Amino acid sequence: ADRHVRDLPEYLQPGDLLVFNDTRVIPARLFGQKESGGRVEILIERLLPDNGARAQIGASKSPKPGTRIVLDAGGQAEVLGRDGEFYVLRFDVGRVLEDWLAHAGRLPLPPYIHRDPGAGDIERYQTVFAREPGAVAAPTAGLHFDEGLLAALHAKGIETGHVTLHVGAGTFQPMRVDDISEHHMHSEWCRVEAGLVERIHAARARGNRVVAVGTTVARSLETAARGGTLAPFAGETDIFIFPGYRFVAIDALFTNFHLPESTLMMLVSAFAGKDRIFEAYRHA
Repeated sequence: ADRHVRDLPEYLQPGDLLVFNDTRVIPARLFGQKESGGRVEILIERLLPDNGARAQIGASKSPKPGTRIVLDAGGQAEVLGRDGEFYVLRFDVGRVLEDWLAHAGRLPLPPYIHRDPGAGDIERYQTVFAREPGAVAAPTAGLHFDEGLLAALHAKGIETGHVTLHVGAGTFQPMRVDDISEHHMHSEWCRVEAGLVERIHAARARGNRVVAVGTTVARSLETAARGGTLAPFAGETDIFIFPGYRFVAIDALFTNFHLPESTLMMLVSAFAGKDRIFEAYRHA
């Protein structure tokens, strides 16, 4: 059916539980130059303790450990080593890195948005419930929800809850292998708190549905249910969901369209069936 997002309350019943991802996107893109003069682009993938970060680096030549990068926004970063395909950096910027990025970094808009970020994007490219800084990309299914829609959902007696999954740069990576068993997901940090677990069990017990708003919520809840029963969880997840997977934690999924050959396309095909998903894409 062709419907609008504002029609969502019609598909839900009082007592159903919508689960959102409350991660907040950080201005994670930086520019600078090596002491040798070569230009460098840094995309922070994960903040680490002691002003450290795991990051992707774009440069004409791969920087070696010990390389210092003079940042356009002030201060410098030192390359400590590699962590798989990422680099580990330590920043010397005179203050806590997360606070410094708020004014020095640039928002990493998705690659399918072909323009530079503007001053208003730091708030526009956030969900209305974003509160936990750490993502390099927004959980985009949540961008459809504004205060008016949330008010309409609450007025109908539909409950809401939150997980946190800090979306990493790997979310935009296509599959690069023909055999999906050879694909390894980038790990991302997520948290599913005990209070939400109790509310999910209560919703299920009274016959209501648990609705994941976006693939990041689906991956978080399914990670927390890897033992067969949903339980509180905080830590790294590299769960890879593809057709044949048996979902445990969610009953419905609200999601956007996804890029071809992506792990997200595989996840929604696992949930709804590849034929149904492809039929919807052909219709669109």
